[in-house]
Amino acid sequence: MRAALAVAVLSSLTAVPIAGFQVQPALPHEDAVRIAEFYRLANKIQDTIWPQWSHTPAPLLLLTDKTEFLTHHPAPPKDFTKLGDDVYARPRTYPPRLLATFPAFGPPAVIVVGEPQNTEAKTSTPWLIVVMHEHFHQLQYGKPGYYEAVKRLDLSHGDQSGMWILNYPFPYEQPEVAQGFAHLRDLLLAALAEKDESKFRKLATAYVTERKKVFGQLSDDDHKYFSFQLWQEGIARYTQIKCADAAAAYQPSREFAQLDDYEPFSAYAARARQDTLEELRHADMTKMHRVFVYSFGAAEGLLLDRLHPKWKSDYFQHPLSTDAWFDVR
Repeated sequence: MRAALAVAVLSSLTAVPIAGFQVQPALPHEDAVRIAEFYRLANKIQDTIWPQWSHTPAPLLLLTDKTEFLTHHPAPPKDFTKLGDDVYARPRTYPPRLLATFPAFGPPAVIVVGEPQNTEAKTSTPWLIVVMHEHFHQLQYGKPGYYEAVKRLDLSHGDQSGMWILNYPFPYEQPEVAQGFAHLRDLLLAALAEKDESKFRKLATAYVTERKKVFGQLSDDDHKYFSFQLWQEGIARYTQIKCADAAAAYQPSREFAQLDDYEPFSAYAARARQDTLEELRHADMTKMHRVFVYSFGAAEGLLLDRLHPKWKSDYFQHPLSTDAWFDVR
């Protein structure tokens, strides 16, 4: 979707009666600008971060207070009403604060996202980079065999809803587990902070050695689950950082730059990496539970950039685990 055309289409829908709505649905101009800018930014940077990322379908469902707006979906469900060129709407069914990617209407996976003020992003520029994080999930889920590989983990224990991915009973609060990962956290941060290459190599080697010990103390199922989460969510957060870096020199459209909450991409990129490392510095697995994997896995991705610079070329050859690059088990 070309940015200017997309904004025009999304912002100037004709006021005609729409089935299922008491009032004509209208996508706010600011949301139209953000959606168009997401596709514009993705086209500019995605293939510089992951090869052939641009081949991945990127349907998006925007959640406003009363309405859901769907775009870029190959087969919009029948309960959506067409408003304009590749724009469909229905009364809201998902919570307006939701930020997730899943096959809401069958494949392909859809980015389901609230407006910036209703998400942790709060403003437009961080929101755009977070949507790139979700777009990376579309790349993961779209790889042949992904869902079969998840099923082969055999961790659902009969749960057919998929909620086990969020609620798996990992021993986050078990003292020896939490202490082990706190130690790894500190070693990881120390290695990333080291500028001298020879000293970095020594610290990275120490990290890998300790990682083997800590992961080796987990049960087989716990190890599989945690590795899966690092591969999926940790590397998605890593990708979010890399998107911020890649967007530092990006020139946004005039419409996006004129938004009241616009922040230059260069300014956001300057702090995006540090924000995640600072989050990890204070991360407590016993309190954060699964959320711990986001900053921890992102930091491991940054470590791999220095330890094995070509690691991303093999990422999808080792689905659901990053262990291959740390030689675990």
